Amino acid sequence: MSLRATARIAADADGGLPLLVSDGPLALRRTRAAGPYTRVTVVGAMSAPLGGDRLAIETEVRDGARLLVDSAAATLALPGRSADPATYDVRITVGENAVLRWLPEQLVSATGSHLRMRTTVDLAPTARLVLREEQVLGRHGEPPGALTTRLTVRRAGRPLFDQELAFGPGAPGGWDGGAVLGGHRATGQLLVVDPAFEKKPVEARLYGENAVVSPLAGPAALATAVAPDALALRRLLDAALSELAPF
Repeated sequence: MSLRATARIAADADGGLPLLVSDGPLALRRTRAAGPYTRVTVVGAMSAPLGGDRLAIETEVRDGARLLVDSAAATLALPGRSADPATYDVRITVGENAVLRWLPEQLVSATGSHLRMRTTVDLAPTARLVLREEQVLGRHGEPPGALTTRLTVRRAGRPLFDQELAFGPGAPGGWDGGAVLGGHRATGQLLVVDPAFEKKPVEARLYGENAVVSPLAGPAALATAVAPDALALRRLLDAALSELAPF
């Protein structure tokens, strides 16, 4: 039987969490954080997403709040009894002078799985955002499942970033070719939105051979990387994180 679950988070400027609601496999825990952030960790309470599951996390970072959301382990997309694709929707709003650091562990696309993931972020003009996405295509020694991810970010109601990626069976031809992954099995991106970039935009540059940082049309920067495995990917994105988002 397929699951339907929606977890909810709301963070206040005083560090409170007036809304922290777990559901199904999405268990939310307030955990200890260094610095000024309130921290919430997503703990997987069961195997999910499986074929046909409908999962969602809704997060509201209210005016002046500073929230860090991470996860205790990687998310593993697995095949299920249903032939329908699983969906995982992340819906985020960040208010005035608020900060969100969204730093989950990797998403692993196992053989036979089919997952469609959608992340939508609405930012106030003075909001800041750090958002990391990492995909590992297949467990060790196996081909990937079918994975489609889309990230849409709006700032002050206007589009800032909208990108869709597709990998594995059914994806457009060339996803594993030299122009995309070049044989690598881990890929990811780090998006940083900061009003300070309006006065001092980020300069485009390379991180080694497999990662690049690019300024976006708006106060934002995007680091994109491919790597042979999850550890190498994280090292590349961590280097970008330390440089682009010291806050």
